[in-house]
Amino acid sequence: MRTFQKVILGLLTVAVVVIGYFSFEFIQGYSSANQSSADVQKVDAKDVPSIINVALIGSDARSNDENGRSDSLMVAQYNQKTKQAKLISIMRDSYVDIPGYGQDKINAAYSYGGIDLLNQTLKENFKLEAPYYASITFQDFIDCVDELFPAGVKIDAEKDLDLDGVYIKKGEQTMDGNTLLQYARFREDEEGDFGRIRRQQQVIKSISNQLKDVTSILKLPKAIGKLLGSIKTNLPESILIDCGMDFLKDDKTIDTLSIPVDGS
Repeated sequence: MRTFQKVILGLLTVAVVVIGYFSFEFIQGYSSANQSSADVQKVDAKDVPSIINVALIGSDARSNDENGRSDSLMVAQYNQKTKQAKLISIMRDSYVDIPGYGQDKINAAYSYGGIDLLNQTLKENFKLEAPYYASITFQDFIDCVDELFPAGVKIDAEKDLDLDGVYIKKGEQTMDGNTLLQYARFREDEEGDFGRIRRQQQVIKSISNQLKDVTSILKLPKAIGKLLGSIKTNLPESILIDCGMDFLKDDKTIDTLSIPVDGS
């Protein structure tokens, strides 16, 4: 056999092994999840625009059969052409006019009427549209973080915190899924939701940065499978994977802002 043929055969063998490994890990992760989007009507991939606005919802639902209240609410915008990402955090206790329900906290909109009512509420109160969504429960967030980062997520805690029996000391450390969740949820101080939003954005950035680590990349297929099986979303999986992989290719910054603005 010629050297060239041996090289080609070797490359093909490696490709088969890699694809097999990634496929096996993905299936393992997906099958271990709750299949949250099994009954959700997905949009057609060809109908998804290049600029996507997605409502990211951290739900306090006890199961994936209910919507629950949006304990955390962000709108992520990703431009697939310019590769620009923006993250808008909306305070969960903001009083707004919920169509058909009157004045209430915005985190009730998702519980009352799902993504359609939440999108209508965002549009009428903030001129912000998010026709697509991805919702995940607290427990699924914990499980996905622990799957992807078994050694924990590195983060610089800005202060001593105590929430639901989880004690966090100020300074650099690694947090497991539950500790990271409580860190992102904490608001029992003078800053309230403003500090909470800042910590949530810090958590998102820390996770996205550490996803690019080689050891994390090896765990990525299983974690992606678990995540796709855990989140409730109306976006097709192909779009989520394409955007996620595209975002991880290069070092990118995430532009962040909050509604309302701190000090307003």
